[in-house]
Amino acid sequence: MALLELRDIHKTYHLGGETIRALDGVTLDIDPGEFISIIGPSGSGKSTLMHILGCLDSPTSGTLKLDGTMIHDASARQLATIRNKKIGFVFQFFNLLPKLTVRQNVELPMVYSGASNKERRERAMDALRLVNMEDRSKHRPSQLSGGQQQRTAIARALVNDPRIIFADEPTGNLDSNTGEMILQMFDKLQQEGRTVMLVTHDPEIAAVTPRRIEIRDGKIANEIDPKLAGDAPRFEQVSSREAETTP
Repeated sequence: MALLELRDIHKTYHLGGETIRALDGVTLDIDPGEFISIIGPSGSGKSTLMHILGCLDSPTSGTLKLDGTMIHDASARQLATIRNKKIGFVFQFFNLLPKLTVRQNVELPMVYSGASNKERRERAMDALRLVNMEDRSKHRPSQLSGGQQQRTAIARALVNDPRIIFADEPTGNLDSNTGEMILQMFDKLQQEGRTVMLVTHDPEIAAVTPRRIEIRDGKIANEIDPKLAGDAPRFEQVSSREAETTP
């Protein structure tokens, strides 16, 4: 059974008497454990699609099922509960609170789920260990590099053990080496059984995922599916010495 099922999803906005069709009849199935990129230029509808898939917004029409439950017409409170329990988000600008420590930032999703102080501390440290950030748990975001801030954001996304992780331009503010490290981290999470979805405008970023969905003008314009196209490239580390000696 698909983890996410979208059927004929439309999303329209009315601005100044003009109707904008951000999504125009999207039908899509996403299975558990997939590693997917949603790619498209600015204004294509890819961010709107992520917001609906991630229960940040509701469609104007169409049906959406998550983990077997119909949620396309859920209330704002119901969507918030679903997000907290089933979905983790990682954003381009990290979205860490500057006055909180690394550990406190990672604890935030658990505040809304009612976990005790002791449980929050323990689970936050467990999540930080997964991304090799436990030794920075008492630092504040301003004391971290961009890569360390993004690893903290990934730990925050993981702390409630979500079924799905959405990452919106997660390497956009990072240098290429750090960006590759972050992408490898997502690849590892997918190999451990999580569903990971990257939203990007960069074809090189999209190329690392086995399945790629291109959005244009609110529609699925193209799709590369590993079931049909074979395996996508995986991450392979090549040392500088190997690169120098390779003909």
